[in-house]
Amino acid sequence: MREARTVDTTVDLLARLRGGDTAARDQLVARYLPVLRRWAHGRLPQYARGLVDTDDLVQVTLLRAVDHLGEFEPRHEGAFLAYLRRILVNSVRDEIRRAMRRPGRETISEELADELPSAVEQAIGQEAMEAYEAALATLPEAQQEAVILRVEFGFSYPEIAAA
Repeated sequence: MREARTVDTTVDLLARLRGGDTAARDQLVARYLPVLRRWAHGRLPQYARGLVDTDDLVQVTLLRAVDHLGEFEPRHEGAFLAYLRRILVNSVRDEIRRAMRRPGRETISEELADELPSAVEQAIGQEAMEAYEAALATLPEAQQEAVILRVEFGFSYPEIAAA
């Protein structure tokens, strides 16, 4: 029988999940669901929210990660979070593309306009995001994960060191 521990590492949970342990899956989801929700909050523009919202994308991300666990090799503790982030970023991008293809958008009067960034501000934001992603890709994997944990997930330096 497995000896009880206070906290299993992500690598341990992944190994247990690969062995068929559903409790490990539940622990992984409980661990990463709030982190991904915080990161994803506000990433999906209002115009892209239809039948899908950010929380749906987070849940789909976790399901995809668990379903494709055989394709993922945990080299170190922070790798799984980076893997989840990549899936989530791709899901957000797919949803934005899908929204852009939808016909029938109507303009609203200035009185009803919300405080979302203008098209120019959104384009600049997109350019900044693309520049950030490109710069991130030039870093070694461990440094990428440290930057992502700090900038995108708001981890403290001790939390990053632990991961």
